[in-house]
Amino acid sequence: MSNYPIGVFDSGVGGLSVWKELIRLLPEESIIYYADSANCPYGNKTQEEIIQLSKRIVDFFLTQNVKLVVVACNTATAAAIDYLRQNYDISFVGMEPAVKQAALQTKNGVVGVLATEGTFNGRLFNETTEKWASNINVEVQVGKGFVELVEQANLDSDETERVVKKVLQPLLDKGIDQLVLACTHYPFLYDKIKKVSKNRSLEIIDSAPAVARQTSNILNKSNLLREEKTPVKYQFYSSGDLETMKKLVALIDDSILATFNRKKL
Repeated sequence: MSNYPIGVFDSGVGGLSVWKELIRLLPEESIIYYADSANCPYGNKTQEEIIQLSKRIVDFFLTQNVKLVVVACNTATAAAIDYLRQNYDISFVGMEPAVKQAALQTKNGVVGVLATEGTFNGRLFNETTEKWASNINVEVQVGKGFVELVEQANLDSDETERVVKKVLQPLLDKGIDQLVLACTHYPFLYDKIKKVSKNRSLEIIDSAPAVARQTSNILNKSNLLREEKTPVKYQFYSSGDLETMKKLVALIDDSILATFNRKKL
C-alpha cells in the first residue's frame, strides 16, 4: 500500500490550498484530488447531505486504491469525518480551525474566525473553542461570497475587494489581532484580506500546513511513505468545470504535470 496515492477532496477547488502544502512537504507522494464543484458550496447543506456526498467521493477513492484520505474541507470535516472514520477501514485527516494557535498567539485577547455556517455549527469548532479559547474573545464571521469567488478564480478584481471588505470589516472593527481562515477556499484570497485589513500586525492563520504535517506523521507511523522511485502522479477530478482548477493548479506551480478529468459521482 505504501506506493498507493493519497486521496484529497473538497467541496470544490479550495482544498488545493491543502494540496499545495502536501506536495511541498511530501513531494514524493502521488495524489488524487476530487473537487465536488457541481455541489459547491457545502456550507448551506444539511449534515446528512454532506455525509452522502463525502461517502460517494470516498467510495470512488477506494476504487483508485488510495492509502489515506485528506478531507480538505472544513465543512465536510465538521459534518462527516466522524461517520467516515466509523465506517471505513482507512485513515482520514480532517481540517480543524486553528483556534488554538490564534488563542496562544493573541496579544489583545481578540481573535477572528472566518468560516462557513456548517463549520461554525460543527462539533470540532465548538469543542476546540471551548477547550482553548474559553478566556478569549472569539469573533466569528461567515465568509459570504468567498467560496463563489474562488470557484470562479476571481481573486484579484474590484468586486473581490468589495466582497472581502464587507465580510472582514466587522471583525476589524472588533480589533482582532489574529484571523483564522477556517475554510480551505479562503487562503486564495489572502492578498485581498491583507490589503483590506490595512493592519501589518494582523496574523492570518491557515491550518493547511498543520494538515500536511499530520498526513506525513500518519504515513510515517503506518510505514506508508512512498518507496517507488518512479515519477509521482497528480490526478485531478471535478464534478463541475475544470478551468478554475487548471488555473489554480498553475498558479500554485505551473511546472506541475497532471491529468484533469470531469467525473460526476
